[in-house]
Amino acid sequence: MEGKTTISFANVSANYDNGHDVLSDVSFNISGGAFYFLTGASGAGKTTLLRLIYQLHKPSKGTIKLFGQDCDGISRDEISALRQKMAIVFQEYSLISHMTVFDNVALPLRVRRVSGDKIKKLVTKTLEWVGLGKYANAYPLELSGGQQQRVSVARAIIIQPSILLADEPTGNLDDENASRLMELFIQMNKMFGTTVILATHNKKLLENYKFPIIMIDNHHVAFSGINGGDNDTIDKTRKWKGPQPQNVFSEISKQFEDIGKA
Repeated sequence: MEGKTTISFANVSANYDNGHDVLSDVSFNISGGAFYFLTGASGAGKTTLLRLIYQLHKPSKGTIKLFGQDCDGISRDEISALRQKMAIVFQEYSLISHMTVFDNVALPLRVRRVSGDKIKKLVTKTLEWVGLGKYANAYPLELSGGQQQRVSVARAIIIQPSILLADEPTGNLDDENASRLMELFIQMNKMFGTTVILATHNKKLLENYKFPIIMIDNHHVAFSGINGGDNDTIDKTRKWKGPQPQNVFSEISKQFEDIGKA
């Protein structure tokens, strides 16, 4: 179920050193629990929009609010607190090469001082779901690009973020593994109420998964495919042959509840 506004842009513009606007006068509100595709031509500003939400880039004009908090002039500690509620997956993976796959995925849990036993359970389950259980002790450079992307996704989702931002997460994956990741994102959205914004050029994904679309064109943002804010437009007749996501995520969700009580 969707809740109150989680992401709010009011007349936001953004530029880089050349002074030309990448985004201009962008305004929108996104409710908690929403799922949006983000599309647009290469260089249109998709990554910039995600960076603005994650507070990696500051707007040149306008106001951004996250979880109801005005982000203008906030301190580093306040930005860090906001990022604790979000996760982002970039195209370049951003994995730590001298750490194993297991340790890369476990890192955000260790930062949160989660116990070793709980980390082992969560990381093992998450790696199994993204199809990398047998690579837990491997290093990133021993994996293919697509496998590294799945490690990056696993690291992002393991903290059960309120907002998940993904920049072309299926770009290096074949159709089967792209579908696997999409099912994962959908289950997070449905079971945890995670707000998902997924940037993609993949027309097949846009056709197969009927989520509303944020389109960036000529520095501006437009929305399409919104059906009363209802994300239940997925074709429920599609059959998934992989692990049963409901069972996996029920267990992971319970473990997160246990972590919260610890």
